[in-house]
Amino acid sequence: MSKKENTPEIIFQAAKTAHEFEQILSLQRNNHITALTETHQENQGFLFAQHTLELLQKMAVMEPQVIALHEDRVIGYNLAMPLAFRNKIPSLIPMFDEFDKVSYQGRPLNTYRYIVGGQVCVSIEYRGLGLLDKLYTETRGLVQDRYELCVTEIASRNSVSMKSHLKAGFVLAATYHDGSQQWNIVIQDFRQNTT
Repeated sequence: MSKKENTPEIIFQAAKTAHEFEQILSLQRNNHITALTETHQENQGFLFAQHTLELLQKMAVMEPQVIALHEDRVIGYNLAMPLAFRNKIPSLIPMFDEFDKVSYQGRPLNTYRYIVGGQVCVSIEYRGLGLLDKLYTETRGLVQDRYELCVTEIASRNSVSMKSHLKAGFVLAATYHDGSQQWNIVIQDFRQNTT
């Protein structure tokens, strides 16, 4: 699909149905690091975390899990996670511990009301249309009355994701090494106009 010509009509909304959550999981499986060649990872990016239907539905009760739909098919998603999930996903506890060490604009990150960008993904045939930015914008519109910031981490070697996040208005706040690889902690400030 070309970037400008034949731009599809895409709807952005919070996922609600089991069918939509299943499509998120399918897109997640297809873009998980274990399903991709190294060349694909380098050129298109990749995902680390894997969720279950039950976990996605629990997250959706607390915060909107935004999807991009084209002809009723989920072609992208942006998962949002409140701090209440800190201890519910053991593999993410180290990430939250690192967030506790970060300062933003001269204040400890944990003094802000922030939401965690749980994961974002766009189907390969819809990339290049600015959907990552639009997914974050939709999430921001739904939660910015309760949160000041969105915080997430990106593996340093995932340069595609890092560039996309910076383009969407995120800033690099810190880096750390978890013993196997380096991570970038990035922040989007909801109090600033990023458009």
